[in-house]
Amino acid sequence: MSRLEELPCELPQSTVESSVNPAAIAIQFESRLPILMHDDLAAKPVWRDLLALTGTLRTFYTSNVLLAWKDNISRARAHSFKAKPELCRVVRIESDTQWVDTFYSFQTDAVPASSCIAILSLVPNTNGEWKIWAIRTVLDQLSGERNVDFLEPADPTMYQATSPFSTTIECAVIGAGQAGLSTAGRLKALGVRCVVVEQNAEVGQNWKSRYNSAKLHTTREYAHLPFDRTFPGDRYPEFLTKDDLAGGYREWTARFGIDIWLSTKLVSASWDEQEQLWSLALEHSNQELILRSRFLVVAIGAGCQQPFIPTYSNRDKFQGITVHSGAYADSKEWTGLKGVVIGTANTGHDVAEDMVDAKLASVTMLQRSPTYVLPAEYYTKILNRTYNASTPTDLADMVGSSQPFAVSRLINQKVLHAAAQQEPERFDALERAGFRTIRYGDIVYQLFERFGGHYMDVGCSEKIARGLIKVKSDALPVSYTETGLLFNDGTQLDADVIVFATGFQSNLKVQMKDVFGSAIVDKLEDFWGFDDEGEVRGAFKLCGHPTLWFHGGTLAVARYYSRFIALQIKAAAVGAPFEIYSQSRLNV
Repeated sequence: MSRLEELPCELPQSTVESSVNPAAIAIQFESRLPILMHDDLAAKPVWRDLLALTGTLRTFYTSNVLLAWKDNISRARAHSFKAKPELCRVVRIESDTQWVDTFYSFQTDAVPASSCIAILSLVPNTNGEWKIWAIRTVLDQLSGERNVDFLEPADPTMYQATSPFSTTIECAVIGAGQAGLSTAGRLKALGVRCVVVEQNAEVGQNWKSRYNSAKLHTTREYAHLPFDRTFPGDRYPEFLTKDDLAGGYREWTARFGIDIWLSTKLVSASWDEQEQLWSLALEHSNQELILRSRFLVVAIGAGCQQPFIPTYSNRDKFQGITVHSGAYADSKEWTGLKGVVIGTANTGHDVAEDMVDAKLASVTMLQRSPTYVLPAEYYTKILNRTYNASTPTDLADMVGSSQPFAVSRLINQKVLHAAAQQEPERFDALERAGFRTIRYGDIVYQLFERFGGHYMDVGCSEKIARGLIKVKSDALPVSYTETGLLFNDGTQLDADVIVFATGFQSNLKVQMKDVFGSAIVDKLEDFWGFDDEGEVRGAFKLCGHPTLWFHGGTLAVARYYSRFIALQIKAAAVGAPFEIYSQSRLNV
């Protein structure tokens, strides 16, 4: 069960007349925002702040909204709320779930002074009065500093990755995936000298090294890196392949002149309390060097790419091939063999489909627990509302990614469950084929708490329903045999090749003990999943050490939240760190 289910959050049941003027409603609340009263709020309000007023990322619910709002409006010295009528809009999720979003700019004078954005989600009550059911406040820019959302392109013909050398810099970023690149770009935009440490030999190799058929199941417009449309529609397909991503990342890195040390591994990291510096032991070309930095961002995601493979007895008996999906390329050399895939999430389906295309004699998916199947077109419909060619990515992120996670979860469920109800046969056919299906799932839970485990259906479900891919879901494997697998009900399954699409180790904190040591790691929050306010644990904000951040997530999450990491680092670098509103977590 998702931690978000326990929070007192619900979508409004309301309709908005077509004659409503959102801009006029926005004006009504300009003067009321600094002095909100109980009568301004709906029955169960929610407020999410992203660095604007609380100095961190927090979400408040019900009666705590007004208490925390008054505390932080005063504490941050917020003023000059001005409506932005060009952004105000009516939001219609379903016929009975509608509201008005109004947008405002405002300033804060507390250290660090800043310009911010507020978004109110308003619903009419029975008397026709507009009430606030959701508030979002977002740090836009630090006053007097460069724009975190803009970086002038460099001359890509002059770009060359630098060779590592022992030195001292302001910030080191570990990892050159979407999280690391986004963070490094934002830091450069703010004038913070930064180096990205990447263990692979080239940018994008973490994507390039994946299996040949790997591609995104979300749309191109969702996938850009900061500052531009990294994957323009005239050059790239709607669903990017792994090579599209790798190539786009390399071009973006050269275009914006990101300083990256390739083929360089972080061996260990220690903190010098007296000098207030990190000392990073790096390995490059079999030589060790020391990089010292004031700030450190670990941007390698939650999974660490250490394969998880379940263990079964008598492995030595099996005469066939076993491989984890992390080392899998394709199925072309297995034509005519009997293939088994253990795991039924995205990768498992991709591998099974590869096997069908490679004409294996038989293909069987081994399902150990029910799987949430989400047709890609359902999710694309949601994404396209916000992420599309006519909406700047920065604006799409602010609208789409600033929502309280508990609200995002409910919106997704409302739309996706309604779509699934319209196509029962699609899921019934999978059940008849033996595939245990969760048709009314929770994509926010899958992405932020379950670390995946779902299937975004881009066509493989039909092959299962047609019998091209068999499913064994009525027992669990306990042992290898000479010809395949033995199950706990006594049945056997023949196999010549077994692919483990069973994911990767998912506790970054545990994995980082070898690098940081227990003295530092034991003080850190766990990484990923939700805390008791519905914020992501240990990510995007300080997590237990005053100069250390962890970053990861989907393409849009990595892009959007990198701006808040960079803004925190810039504020600290100029001697104006955010003062965190540390009122103990209020009852929700």
